[in-house]
Amino acid sequence: MAHRDVVVVGASAGGVEALRALVAGLPGDLPAAVLIVLHVPRSAPSALASILARACSLPVRPAVDGEMLRHGRVYVAVVDRHLLILDNRIRLSRGPSENGHRPAIDPLFRSAARSFGPRVVGVVLSGTRDDGASGLAVVSQLGGITVVQDPADAAYPAMPRAAMNACEVDHVLPIGKIGPLLGEVVRQPAPPFVPGQDPLLDAEVDVSSSVPDGASELGSPATYGCPACGGALYEVSGEPIPRYRCRVGHAWSPESLLEEQSAALESALWMALRSLSEKSALSRQMAGALEERMSSRFAVGRFETMAQDADQAAELIKGLIEEIGATTDGPAVQSTE
Repeated sequence: MAHRDVVVVGASAGGVEALRALVAGLPGDLPAAVLIVLHVPRSAPSALASILARACSLPVRPAVDGEMLRHGRVYVAVVDRHLLILDNRIRLSRGPSENGHRPAIDPLFRSAARSFGPRVVGVVLSGTRDDGASGLAVVSQLGGITVVQDPADAAYPAMPRAAMNACEVDHVLPIGKIGPLLGEVVRQPAPPFVPGQDPLLDAEVDVSSSVPDGASELGSPATYGCPACGGALYEVSGEPIPRYRCRVGHAWSPESLLEEQSAALESALWMALRSLSEKSALSRQMAGALEERMSSRFAVGRFETMAQDADQAAELIKGLIEEIGATTDGPAVQSTE
């Protein structure tokens, strides 16, 4: 009988230390493959595999496209590629980002659940926003085991809390107990699994690896634009929490979409502030030039009034930027350096 031999792990801010503690608790004879996604900047090399290798008794290596999954190994997502499992092999994809990330947690979780069903153990660790929640819900829906780091134990509890809200989690533990738990869970028998016909899930996994032919199959049109490309978003149907994709495949959870919209709004306000500052300066320059030429006081006063109006509007926009800053400022994704 098959056992639960595929472990997928997702982490973001605060995730390096959590992952180090998790792999340190894995037994050296683990009869399962472990795949890890940590959100990292696309422009910087990642040292995560070497960091984890120093703490783990199992071989830890960066994932290689096309490699067959093997028990007793830990595979780490590489920079700027989604890590997927398709046909029992690792696939690295430069498909559309999810919540602004590539690699992203949810594509790995969905692809594993579709491929192996009850054999999957999904683990969500420290991080901001709600990444991993929808992917863990798919793992649960298809019979897998779900594990979440105790929010009280996480450096950043938002991701664990979101995962607990998205589905009924089987185990909520401090990070020091998750590795030993996995050593026990992966030896449990898993019910038989035959991948069924689920057009929505198939499209979701396919979207992660390639540009889809269309997005209407994912759900109904939403009234929002995609922060990544400006295209129309579709609300993915059948989800425990709202989630959105655009026609070319960029995906967004509610928290990520709100933060990206706030960032776009702040950027627009800074542009408006710059334009008002330039208008004020130009108006005062024109007023000074007319005054030097002994032009009518009416003409000079008109430009002075325009400058004052621009200054007042600029002060209002500065206040709006301060208010928005409270929602856009947050902890950066932790580096693996």
